[in-house]
Amino acid sequence: MSKTSQQNTATDANGVSVIHSQAHASGLQQVPQLVPVSPGGGGKAVPPSKQGKKNSFVDRNSDEYRQRRERNNMAVKKSRLKSKQKAQDTLQRVNQLKEENERLEAKIKLLTKELSVLKDLFLEHAHNLADNVQPVGTETTTTNPEGSAQ
Repeated sequence: MSKTSQQNTATDANGVSVIHSQAHASGLQQVPQLVPVSPGGGGKAVPPSKQGKKNSFVDRNSDEYRQRRERNNMAVKKSRLKSKQKAQDTLQRVNQLKEENERLEAKIKLLTKELSVLKDLFLEHAHNLADNVQPVGTETTTTNPEGSAQ
């Protein structure tokens, strides 16, 4: 079995070399490997949204800047309101669960007390039955002094 492989190296916009290799004989698909271009290998990855904005000058008096700021302020306000509402909903749910828990604990106490009373009644009844039942063969018959059984 001979394995032939071919490697292609390309550098992307972030300065990272990507090595693509193809193995012909193995039939397996290989995952590209990321290799830093610089020997130090350091540096932070830059998100795509920030790549083109590094050197752009922002005019704080422009209409575009004002519109972006207004949209951002509205988004922040909306996010904070949503967060506050979620916290209130969670607090309300916690209070509901606490009340339900208290009700259930009271029910447990009541049912435990009822079980205890019923158990005592059952044991008393079982004890009375045991006292009234005589063992087989020890039955006593009273005889009449005249010799006739009653």
